[in-house]
Amino acid sequence: MFSYWEQESFSHYHHIVVGGGIVGLSLAIELSEQYASARILVLERALLPTGASTRNAGFACMGSATELLDDLTHTSEDDVVALFAQRKEGLELLRKRLGDERIGYRANGSYELISDKEKYAIDKLEYLNRLLMPVTGKPAFEEANGMQAQFGFARASVSTMVSQTCEGELHTGKMMRALTDMAIQKGIEIKTGASVASFDEEELRVVVTVEEHYRKEGWRLTCNTLSICTNAFTKSLLPTEDIVPGRGQVLITEPIKGLKFKGIFHFDKGYYYFREIDGRVLLGGGRNLDFETEETTEIALNQMIQDDLDDKLANMILPGVKVKVAQRWAGIMAFGSTKQPIVKPISDRVFGAYRMGGMGVALGSNVAARLAQVIKLQWP
Repeated sequence: MFSYWEQESFSHYHHIVVGGGIVGLSLAIELSEQYASARILVLERALLPTGASTRNAGFACMGSATELLDDLTHTSEDDVVALFAQRKEGLELLRKRLGDERIGYRANGSYELISDKEKYAIDKLEYLNRLLMPVTGKPAFEEANGMQAQFGFARASVSTMVSQTCEGELHTGKMMRALTDMAIQKGIEIKTGASVASFDEEELRVVVTVEEHYRKEGWRLTCNTLSICTNAFTKSLLPTEDIVPGRGQVLITEPIKGLKFKGIFHFDKGYYYFREIDGRVLLGGGRNLDFETEETTEIALNQMIQDDLDDKLANMILPGVKVKVAQRWAGIMAFGSTKQPIVKPISDRVFGAYRMGGMGVALGSNVAARLAQVIKLQWP
């Protein structure tokens, strides 16, 4: 049962956003700027975002050379360039909205480690630079041979390196804290621990049912528009969407005295990534070793992949250096038949933005801005 006060003051909103991650919070901020007097509510099913928004590596990146070349084997040049542009625009919007200091943005360099079998990519750098020049305005890639020795990487594993001139790094926790603070400052309500069980469209509203721990009947909210920004968890509300979850395994070391490198690094077509943060090494990836197991929304460690990360840390990234792992975790990303994010109206009152393809930091702000415009077309 609900009180009169609850029904009067906490049950109806102009816009409800499901998902309190990068896309959901960014969309709520966009809507608050688009509809100045609107009541906006963000519902997040966990205490913190469940997927990857607070569990990623903090890469402000658009894609490595071997990853883009791999994409081009099954995707058109126009689509690859368009997605690269969306990532770049999303990062620029994020930095403009929050400011570099608030998100811990740093331009310490971005590099890809190239093995012997990937040396073909060096001959393709000029082609990639020409292809991306309309977006970047400058060469995006250049060979950085010799840097592998300077950084102390294993020569047997790293034949040469490629630098990416358009990427940077940020502090994921600071970014999400800043997005949350901005949303609150704009009068947006954020409810955590609020799991949406279902929604029903009626003629003049959408009814959203939230699971309620203390009330068996659930918490029924109404809104003019409902936006679903739940990325890998979207199928629980929209079961026919082209969404495949992809779990990402991550570890971080204790501080390492005399660490030789800063910046962010990719290898193996973007399936692995690592960086320096606070004198530590954060390393993640490896889902390509066990796609079937990692296509899950269960947040858990995959011991085989964690062992592989340990091996690459000890024998490729920090050979001869004694390292202690401080923490291990996993995050859940969303993929599909293409890498293009889904941004669309589902009906006159229900909208969706999801499937970030592991690039939520880069894409999130852009995707949210696009969905806000879609909503405006139907709700001017």
